[in-house]
Amino acid sequence: MKCTPENGFFPDLSSVSRTDVIFFCSPNNPTGAAATRDQLTRLVQFAKDNGSIIVYDSAYAMYISDDKPRSIFEIPGAKEVAIEVASFSKYAGFTGVRLGWTVVPKELQFSDGFPVAKDFNRIVCTCFNGASNIAQSGGLACLSPEGRQAMQEVVGFYKENAKIIVETFTSLGFHVYGGDNAPYVWVHFPGQKSWDVFSKILANTHVVTTPGSGFGPGGEGFVRVSAFGQRANVLEACRRLKECTCEEMTSIFYHIRCFMLL
Repeated sequence: MKCTPENGFFPDLSSVSRTDVIFFCSPNNPTGAAATRDQLTRLVQFAKDNGSIIVYDSAYAMYISDDKPRSIFEIPGAKEVAIEVASFSKYAGFTGVRLGWTVVPKELQFSDGFPVAKDFNRIVCTCFNGASNIAQSGGLACLSPEGRQAMQEVVGFYKENAKIIVETFTSLGFHVYGGDNAPYVWVHFPGQKSWDVFSKILANTHVVTTPGSGFGPGGEGFVRVSAFGQRANVLEACRRLKECTCEEMTSIFYHIRCFMLL
């Protein structure tokens, strides 16, 4: 489902055929966009009309700082059509631990009336013995008052990194998306190939970005910049981007001139 600035990073559901399962991530990786309440309401209605199940990935929900929904279940009727998945990976540095959760409402049923939760439980109990005690203890610590405060501080740190990145590319004259409700910044390079932009930035600044086309055809012409990193490294990367003057980078920055401090 192609999501671009033109459609508000939300798919044109009128052009989507009926499907059994819809995977939807909000806040989104890689664009950094967070779906509005109206958009999610339309998505839930689409699933109802077509007998689809939404698998809603809310892995970055804690990054939302405005009034956008943090859960699909904030939308009336969503429990009848949606499953929600999340994890501690982006909140508490649990990426390698792989500790997360899945919410399967009792109201969600297959077309024959059989509860999806019962089927899900049967599959999980057959294939998986559960997370280790150590991982579960870490998760419980994260859910304590002290743990939740620590996670908020981590999220706030990375959002500040994102703000710095957004300000850098904006100052260079680019259209920048994301970064406010997600740890990712989505930068548009009109008329250029994502891999070409990636290669030029890497060769001339030694800064690593992610080519947008790697996420699908809708990402062509964009690069994703991640805010996950140490503050000193983010500041250094932004300094290099601002100060580069080489000819290759000029082809990226168009008429914008960046001055190298020697």
